[in-house]
Order: sequence, then C-alpha cells, then structure tokens
Amino acid sequence: MSKKILLINDMAGYGKVALAAMIPVLSHMKYEIFNLPTALVSNTLDYSKFDILETTGYMKNTMQVWDELQFEFDAISTGFIVSQEQTKLISDFCKKKAQKGTVIFCDPIMGDDGILYNGVEETTIDLMRELISVADYIVPNYTEAAYLAKMPYQKDGYTEEEYRNMIEVLRATGAKSVVITSAILKGTKQSAVVGYDHQLDSYFKIDFEEVPVRFPGTGDIFSAVFTGKILEGLPVVKATQKAMDVVKKMVELNMNNVDKYKGIPLEMYLEDLEG
Repeated sequence: MSKKILLINDMAGYGKVALAAMIPVLSHMKYEIFNLPTALVSNTLDYSKFDILETTGYMKNTMQVWDELQFEFDAISTGFIVSQEQTKLISDFCKKKAQKGTVIFCDPIMGDDGILYNGVEETTIDLMRELISVADYIVPNYTEAAYLAKMPYQKDGYTEEEYRNMIEVLRATGAKSVVITSAILKGTKQSAVVGYDHQLDSYFKIDFEEVPVRFPGTGDIFSAVFTGKILEGLPVVKATQKAMDVVKKMVELNMNNVDKYKGIPLEMYLEDLEG
C-alpha cells in the first residue's frame, strides 16, 4: 500500500511552485498525496503583481474535521507559512502527529541571500524553531539555517567545520537530520549542500556548480524528491544527491524557456525524474 503524505504549503494559481510543483512529483513517485494550503496565491511572486489569500481559518477548521474523521498520514511535509498564527497551528498539529509515528519533513521557508522574505517577521523565526524541533528532516537554505541557529549570515560563508557546528545547534533544537542547501564554503568559490544523517550518525558535503539561471519552485522540487526518496528508504546523502540531480536536470531542460517566472512545467518532464 502506498504511503500517505500530507503537504502543507501554498498553492499558486499560475506557476509551478509549492503545492503545484510538489504534488505532480510525489504523485509520479507513487505516493498518495493530500494537501492543506496555507495560502492561495494568484501567481508566482516573481511577477510584478500578485494577490495572496491567507487560509488560516480554513486550516484550523480542516484540522478539526480531520481529527473527527480520524485521518492519519505516514508523513507530513511543511513549506511556506504565511503568519505567526499559522506557524503555531502547524507546529501543534505536527507535534501531535509525530507522537503517533508520522514522519515530519520541514522546509523552513523564511528568506534567502541573508535577508528574510517580505512579510516574514523576526518573531516567526522563534516559532519556526518550535516547528523544526519536532521534525525528523529539515532542509533550510544557508540563510534560513543561519537565522534558526542564531549565527550571522556571512557573505563568504562558513568552513565545513563551522557548518557542522551550525548543524549541531539546529539538532539541539530537536531536529534530527539536517540538510543545508546553497551553502557557501569560506575560502573557496564552491557551493555545496552540507548535512547530517541521524540514522547513520554521519555528516556529508556534496559540492555543486550553480547553473546560471533562476526558476522559482526548484526548492520545492528538491523537497519533493528528497521526501520521496527518504520514504523509499534511502539514506540522507543519497536522497540529497538524487534531489540535486533532478533539480539540475529540470533546470537544464528548461533553460531556454521564455517565461521563467512561472517555474518549470513539470508535467512535461515527469518521466525524466528517474533518469
């Protein structure tokens, strides 16, 4: 029987990001997918205009209905969270499910390039620490990891040993396995993904060369593939490498797309996920 995964993330009406990116990937991987949107977004935020409808009241009512119906999930993956109230709501929900054996994945989406995204308040960071405290796997980028670990964001990055210290700070909150994407290695021009696998009690570093093009939603593709591969039983380093390979391939196949703001049209490339 296929595993049931609940995705808690926003849904864009125009563009392949968040739920619109993760659902086709994980469905193709033969998982039974359910979703709880944190917001309805008119289109990806890369465009000059957008509208966002926060769904906190709907989420609260839905969770109550699901509890009454005794719905359970094998795994929960959290992504973009709109408000402090939502962060607390989702944190409490995940804590309760984790106690029943649900595997919790958390992508603590808060910022990039050393700054928080518009609308994300400093108080959200403390609440996000509470959410990652119940997570089995967290996948922050370098900026988010620095905020969560209360360490300064340094433009020239950290050494591999310093990233290990950052990982230990994050693990001390309660997070088990940690994967930090877009890490900058001090003293080199190299980018890497660094992490720790709590099942194997081992650290790892995977170097990569950045492809000089940006698509929104690549982080969501990474999270989806990573989640799917972990639930297949792969160790963290192999799941991470697979997710990196898929993202790179998706970007390379779409480099010449005219409108990159709408993300990658995943449905056209699902067969390439296993390539």
